[in-house]
Amino acid sequence: MNPNQCGGKPCIRGMRVRVKDILEMLASGMTQVEILEQFPYLETEDIVAAPQFAATMGDSPFVSAAG
Repeated sequence: MNPNQCGGKPCIRGMRVRVKDILEMLASGMTQVEILEQFPYLETEDIVAAPQFAATMGDSPFVSAAG
């Protein structure tokens, strides 16, 4: 996370591709191959790392459910 990049949102390896973007693509049904075709500068490990990162953030004391 860099406060001067993408509004401080978590990004993939310092690029301007947010973890959220990868998660949304996966959630929409895109495959890893389709994502890599659309973003050739990404690597398979980047796509695998996005949900892993999101899972660890679920344990963050800063994440709270809206209510």
